[in-house]
Amino acid sequence: MREDAGAGRRVLLSGWGRTAPTAARLARPRDLAELAELVARAPERGVIARGLGRSYGDAAQCAGGLVLDCADLDPGFRVDAAAGTVTASAGTSLDTLLRELVPRGWFPPVVPGTRHVTVGGAIAADIHGKNHHADSSFGAHLRSYTVVTGTGEVRTLRPGDGAPFWAGVGGMGLTGVITEAVVALRPVETAWMRVDTDRTPDLDATLDLMARTDGDYHHTVAWVDLLAAGARTGRSVVTRGHHAVRDDLPVRARRDPLRFAPRVLGAAPGWAPPGLLNRWTVRAFNTAWYARAPQRRRDEITPASGFFHPLDAVRGWNRLYGPRGLVQYQFAVPFGAEPVLRRVVERLSAARAASFLAVLKRFGPGTPGPLSFPQPGWTLALDLPAELSGLPVLLDTFDRWVADAGGRVYLAKDSRMHPELPARMYPRLDEWRAVRAEVDPAGVFRSDLARRLDLVGGGGSR
Repeated sequence: MREDAGAGRRVLLSGWGRTAPTAARLARPRDLAELAELVARAPERGVIARGLGRSYGDAAQCAGGLVLDCADLDPGFRVDAAAGTVTASAGTSLDTLLRELVPRGWFPPVVPGTRHVTVGGAIAADIHGKNHHADSSFGAHLRSYTVVTGTGEVRTLRPGDGAPFWAGVGGMGLTGVITEAVVALRPVETAWMRVDTDRTPDLDATLDLMARTDGDYHHTVAWVDLLAAGARTGRSVVTRGHHAVRDDLPVRARRDPLRFAPRVLGAAPGWAPPGLLNRWTVRAFNTAWYARAPQRRRDEITPASGFFHPLDAVRGWNRLYGPRGLVQYQFAVPFGAEPVLRRVVERLSAARAASFLAVLKRFGPGTPGPLSFPQPGWTLALDLPAELSGLPVLLDTFDRWVADAGGRVYLAKDSRMHPELPARMYPRLDEWRAVRAEVDPAGVFRSDLARRLDLVGGGGSR
């Protein structure tokens, strides 16, 4: 093993929210043997794997420990057209998969709001997309994955293996380093979507429309204007769609229907002043965005990249929130807890919370992963400037409401929750801990998130 890879270099790492950087050694193993040796020589503060750093909080940080960048670990992928699967290394990004798979007539089964996440991260966070109500989350489409455990063992796990398999799905990298996965794919005829759009006047109308029509669409999402007040509170733009077939396309697009070429319009400035995104600038954006949306439009043909990943058109958009960064808050509550959702939206509106990105979806049945986030019900995700006055108290209040309603906060996006809450939100946490103790008896795998939330014992601090 090369000495530089074993020692790693000391770096300052943060999540996409840029709110809580910590220092660790960063190593980049090139093969499975090197990875296993790094795990075997884990420092006292532990080891955690890291993909493209798109967890908003501290899930891929390990202060004083070792962080493993697995981007170069046996890169590439293999498509089995007969089986309808792809075998991909954990460091392969969904962006790479899409660029390679779509021209061949395949699409990943689940994609989140960005293409810039790795396959390993997609498993560890059990990512979900606009199609959860129809297709569940990423873990539901896994045929197998290979992991290096805390004992140095290399194991290939399949759904039939039960608890060890599902502990890693949504397990935030705390049961081992995922190295490779076999994922079922969705066949597509084109790289386009056929989209319906409706503008709703308030939150009740939004919830009613989504509840009535979700079953008719494969992908559904609502953008919510959190700065609208009074009778307009919760007004939204609801977008629903299907993968377009070749006959849906205009004649020119039919010449190359599987051409996948995401547009990048530019990059956010390397430095943005504090307060750039405030209630006045965001209100202006939200008002313009809502007014621009059609009252009712049907069968619009739009590129899949724009439908699924509009923010990827701006590189480094998180920098727009200024030097103090942003907090992403995503929670889920079960069906029947709509009053909690309304209270959250009303409180955010009253607080003039400057969020230009507030996304509402409906979840269907989740996976058996004890720490997997999705549950049948509603989920709301929003970005908020970290410098927003009163934000910690506001989100602490939401945490209590969500927990009391039988809901949960998404660990992959959390950066500030208190350690007593995960056990209430994830009632199978002790079951997960028991499996983790078997595969990592020495407690090798740790992260700032795990310590802060006391997921693996010895928590409470970084």
